[in-house]
Amino acid sequence: MSNPSASPVSYHATAQRPGWAALPAAVRAALSARLGAPVVQARVATAGFTRGFAAVLRTADGGSAFVKAAARAEQPHLVDWYAREAAILTRLPAGLPVPRLRWTLWEAGWYALCLDPVDGHTPRLPWDPTELDATLAGFVDIAAALAEPPTELADLGLPRLADLAREDILWWGEVAAGREAAPPLPAPVAGRLAELVALESKLPGYAAEATGLTHGDLRVDNVLIGADATAWFCDWTWLCHGPAWFDLAGLLITGYAGGLDVDTRFAAHPAAADAPADALDVTLAALAGYHLTAAASPPPTASAQLPAHQRWTGEQALAWLARRQAWT
Repeated sequence: MSNPSASPVSYHATAQRPGWAALPAAVRAALSARLGAPVVQARVATAGFTRGFAAVLRTADGGSAFVKAAARAEQPHLVDWYAREAAILTRLPAGLPVPRLRWTLWEAGWYALCLDPVDGHTPRLPWDPTELDATLAGFVDIAAALAEPPTELADLGLPRLADLAREDILWWGEVAAGREAAPPLPAPVAGRLAELVALESKLPGYAAEATGLTHGDLRVDNVLIGADATAWFCDWTWLCHGPAWFDLAGLLITGYAGGLDVDTRFAAHPAAADAPADALDVTLAALAGYHLTAAASPPPTASAQLPAHQRWTGEQALAWLARRQAWT
């Protein structure tokens, strides 16, 4: 158990997105035409850390859809991410708690994808234990379905977590080598750099042993709790070859911050059944280093809330790891 630590970020209001009226007239017209009726209301999504358009659109005939869109000229990375997500969504196994892709559209230099809307909300922090357990139950189905990925998904050439770890996630080694500035560390961890390097360095090897796929970005703002208490899993851009326990650990960091018994939840989850004994500690070390160093240099296209999210997430990962390692 931990002492609850309130997040400085409201995950219901992290996004900075353009409204419907800010889209070019040609794009609005094309979207309305594809939806089959004029758009009469746009409820912009307030969660997330990108600046792309994302909203539930309601049409004059009573229909609704969730639409994400970005301009190639201003946000080429987002266009690439949305196109990748569309390709993944069309190939995910049927029956999962994932919003269904309806269609994609190119118009006036903008790329859009349309999904079924989910009548739900971003999980509240601190976690309601019932909502967290519903999310963990839904992730059982996700992990099981991706343990042996369909051929059409594997043929997409998805990245490997082992490579992503070496290229972008592992930073304690860079800090130890003097190539990256050391982030502020609390007293129990300040003298533990060698241990942090040793732990995070195991991640690529562990990840390389996995034969399945995992979401790759399972954060609280990528989950929606539906009106029937079902958990829905969103934002599939970062699907990768890797172990599901990596995502499980990342999700549970926010549960640790809320004072819940996340150690037991991790150990009991089917996604962790075949995890190495120190997989949780290895993941916490890696994610702590990633978030704390990334907080110092956020991309200019991200929400202004991103650094606070990364700093707090890194701090909670370190606190959880320090307790597990009995670092005092």
